[in-house]
Amino acid sequence: MSFATLPLHGDILKALDEQGYVHPTEIQKKLIPLLMQGRDVVASAHTGSGKSAAYLLPILEQLRRSHENKEHYAHYTQALILVPTKELARQVAQMAEVYGRHLGFNTAAIHGGKPLEAQAGQLARGVDIVAATPGRLLELIRGNSTILQAVSFFVLDEADTILDMGFSKEVFEIMGMIREKKQSILISATLSNALKALATKLLVRPQLVELSPLGRKLRHIDQQLYIVENERKLEFLPFLIGSRNFSQVLVFARTKEKAKEVEEALVQSGLETVSIHGDKNAGARGRALESFKAKRARVLVATDIAARGLDIVGLEVVINFDIPHILPDFIHRIGRTGRAGRKGLAITIGSNEELGALRRVERLLGHKIPREVDEEHAPAKIMDRASTKIDKSEPKKRVAGAFGKKTKSTAGKKRKTTKRDRYNPDVGMTDVKKGTKKSGRKK
Repeated sequence: MSFATLPLHGDILKALDEQGYVHPTEIQKKLIPLLMQGRDVVASAHTGSGKSAAYLLPILEQLRRSHENKEHYAHYTQALILVPTKELARQVAQMAEVYGRHLGFNTAAIHGGKPLEAQAGQLARGVDIVAATPGRLLELIRGNSTILQAVSFFVLDEADTILDMGFSKEVFEIMGMIREKKQSILISATLSNALKALATKLLVRPQLVELSPLGRKLRHIDQQLYIVENERKLEFLPFLIGSRNFSQVLVFARTKEKAKEVEEALVQSGLETVSIHGDKNAGARGRALESFKAKRARVLVATDIAARGLDIVGLEVVINFDIPHILPDFIHRIGRTGRAGRKGLAITIGSNEELGALRRVERLLGHKIPREVDEEHAPAKIMDRASTKIDKSEPKKRVAGAFGKKTKSTAGKKRKTTKRDRYNPDVGMTDVKKGTKKSGRKK
């Protein structure tokens, strides 16, 4: 099946051909025809599956038809895409511009880190397609909600992350400024109960699209797990990159503090390394990313939030320095490699302290991650309950306890003194401290 068989105009097909795209991915095959029917859709699509093009292409096609039929609204935004991070906002806006380059639509990425006045002026002049983070968009439209009055297409991309970041209130506020007659699309890597509940409130009789199980979605990504001593992770990481001769590696760390620590260790080991995290402004993050894409830096260290929306062509290796706080983030991490059906490698560096979290990740994946062993850095004993065997041949020993059978033998033990010992009318009162007897009767 090729893109030419889908209901897309020749100008869009020409732009796809210029990018070298011939065959649609699984999510694109299912979503594009469905969205062309005008249905609201909830779709489960993992990172790297081509989900952005799956909703952008039909939106561009429908906007083209409305412009052709003089049914559009000049100087008003007609397609709004909400995303969790500035990096993803820039990426989606760039993709919309590339796919619609022969259609003449205006696109904009609205996010923090840029002057508010400049972005307000950009929206006021008229932008057809806007990719925005919820917080910055609200800053712009609270004083002028008419900007969104002509929105006909509303997309919530990476909706699971938007919820995890606590933006549900902002999403509802934005939705309240958009007209009811619109097509709504919710895309997420995982479909939690909270997300399904959100979909029932935001969408009208949505069509649910769930692709193959998660384990099969990621079958083109080889996964490996190393268990090492927690305090030797910083030593093991540069050894792993160097010994396996990885030319370009994206390393994930859970916090910005840990990202800084990892970057420093890699630089000290002689590896050209850059990083993106919350303490860096948009300009510094952009320069770091460009350096990595141009292969001037061998390693990019990133936090989960900062790395959302990263699309690095040909990236073959991702390393998890730790396990993310939010389990679906693990899927977003490893989805940075093996994109668009290519082969990829995802390596996780775990420790005994993280085995519980690792088991939860494996339950999410639906399979165990293959173990690799490095004798030099591995702990003396891997405390994995799954690999611990109980020897049933040895009989159980009866242990005395509160609910067990107690022995009556008190040999070698001093009996505890009670009140009865302290006073006996016939023997007299014993002074426990001095061990002498006193008469029990008063004189």
